[in-house]
Amino acid sequence: MQTTIRSAAIFDGVGLHSGAPARMTIRPAPADHGIRFKRTDIRLGNRVVPALWDAVEITPLCTRIVNAAGVSVSTIEHVMAALSGCGIHNALIDLDGPEVPILDGSAAPFVRGIMARGVRHLAASVRAIEVLAPVEVQTKAGWARLEPGQGLTMNFHIDFPDAAIGTQDKRLDLANGAFVRELCDSRTFCRQSDVDSMQKNGLALGGTYENAVVVDGDRVLSPGGLRHADEAVRHKMLDALGDLYTAGAPILGHYTGFKAGHALTNLLLRELFATPEAWRLTLCDERLAAQLPGVGVEREEIPAVA
Repeated sequence: MQTTIRSAAIFDGVGLHSGAPARMTIRPAPADHGIRFKRTDIRLGNRVVPALWDAVEITPLCTRIVNAAGVSVSTIEHVMAALSGCGIHNALIDLDGPEVPILDGSAAPFVRGIMARGVRHLAASVRAIEVLAPVEVQTKAGWARLEPGQGLTMNFHIDFPDAAIGTQDKRLDLANGAFVRELCDSRTFCRQSDVDSMQKNGLALGGTYENAVVVDGDRVLSPGGLRHADEAVRHKMLDALGDLYTAGAPILGHYTGFKAGHALTNLLLRELFATPEAWRLTLCDERLAAQLPGVGVEREEIPAVA
């Protein structure tokens, strides 16, 4: 059955790029509501922004959604990954500014907050997007593909010049709470030279060594070092899960990302929905539902860092 959060979960922090204080509240919502953000700092007009692929404005550094009135919400990928990974299908997310709080740079604080409130089942069946035929998009930077598969599985490859990251590959079946155990505590990462460049251009103003993994050559500058030896590729997979959840329903298929990022994953969803024979909306029976991310998640499995 479809789900929502049992009661409101509140998160306070700052926006990664704006540096502005941000309060976000995930609230329960009825069946078939989906995931929607509401800008509480805006008093007039249409202030609700659906977290959907066709509302995404292509940006390289984060996932930003914009409604028809021009109201936007930025950096939604980590909370979207948490909602997907916890099996939350419906939520209204109040936000008092233009950017989701970055917290520790991972999805773990969102997962802990959601699981502390609990999940409520609703009187409606889950619908999933079943991939029926391969679709792929490519740019000079990399490529991404969706193809038929059991449940949601993911392959990801990254390659960075800094020895602290280097080349990393990971494959993961996201069923049975794997997101919570394996990915949710992996933080966003960047190179020190990129930080300097972004801040000169008015970006990453809320970034610190505590809410991002910052590397310089073979050195990890963030205190405490890495949470996982392959934390970078795990975070890329976390981002991809959040971006895929803007499909509007869980996806049943296999995702491959080769040097992919937010823009490529959104282009991939646009290609999928532009190819009617490549997908169908499927009502989930118990067998299919058991393969979705979020099914079988236990609070005890949340990493202690959150």
